[in-house]
Amino acid sequence: MAAMTQYQTLNHQISTKESQHRVVIEEIDGLIRVYKDGHVERPQIVPSVACSLAPELGVTCRDIVIDKYTNIWARSYVPNDTQGKVPLLVYFHGGGFCVGSASWSCYHEFLANLASKMNCLILSVNYRLAPENPLPAAYDDGVKTLLWLRQQPFNNSNEWWANKCNFSRIFLAGDSAGANIAYNVALRLRPLDINGLILIQPFFGGEARTHSEKYMAQPPRSALTLAASDTYWRLSLPTGANRDHPCCNPMAKRVVKREELLHLPIMVCISEMDILKDRNLDLCANLESDGHRIEQVMCKGVGHAFQILNKSPLSQTRVHELICHIKNFISR
Repeated sequence: MAAMTQYQTLNHQISTKESQHRVVIEEIDGLIRVYKDGHVERPQIVPSVACSLAPELGVTCRDIVIDKYTNIWARSYVPNDTQGKVPLLVYFHGGGFCVGSASWSCYHEFLANLASKMNCLILSVNYRLAPENPLPAAYDDGVKTLLWLRQQPFNNSNEWWANKCNFSRIFLAGDSAGANIAYNVALRLRPLDINGLILIQPFFGGEARTHSEKYMAQPPRSALTLAASDTYWRLSLPTGANRDHPCCNPMAKRVVKREELLHLPIMVCISEMDILKDRNLDLCANLESDGHRIEQVMCKGVGHAFQILNKSPLSQTRVHELICHIKNFISR
């Protein structure tokens, strides 16, 4: 054990010295550092945790391999006491497409709580990250996950969670960049039946700044600043693209037809103190003008990613309200 500790310490020292001689070209403090030679560092600002959960939650959690070749996997949350088969919520985590994991403690706690309160099965997808895998890689991983799911009722593997899943009731959800992924995956799944979209603080952008992007005051160490947003887009968009690329700004050019979403109920959850507030409101207005069914939820007095990062009494109240809205949306 002592030898292993010395070995790890030596490796860390070597890595630190190597990093000191590299040229940093992009950085979001504490989250990601990208070097000119292509090396990427992601400090463990949020701990990754195993599948264990408190017994009183009444939820079983396990990790599932979806595609071993691209290392796509998902963390499943299955209520223990279900009455018949339950709906499936496919969830994509946030992190600007560049950081985050289905194993992050904040997502693990939030989704376990969500599965327990809603009595639904949740599959939290761990997709490939940029800049190593720029967009549309995350969308491709989402599509691959849905196609894999559609095969499960016909497989003979008899997966333990599949026996509890109502595969005719599938919803796509996500927060921040994960909501962007859910939206774009739905656009790409035209032949398949999805029962609804839940977009929590969806991460979109554009070359022109909105009022909330320019003037919304953010507390120190906010989950999303305008500078961080710009960095995420530079790292995740295809080479040469600006923030009016369809992945970032679906309203800039009508190159993506949204008619495929007309049959889908869509819930958009907006945080009042989020720099993305105006962009999220614009998304709702544009979708409604196209004839989409939109349920808009405004979370008062809270900022971006409050549901996973803020433990204040106000945030906990808003999390409870958010879960109630999602539960009602899925149960219709």
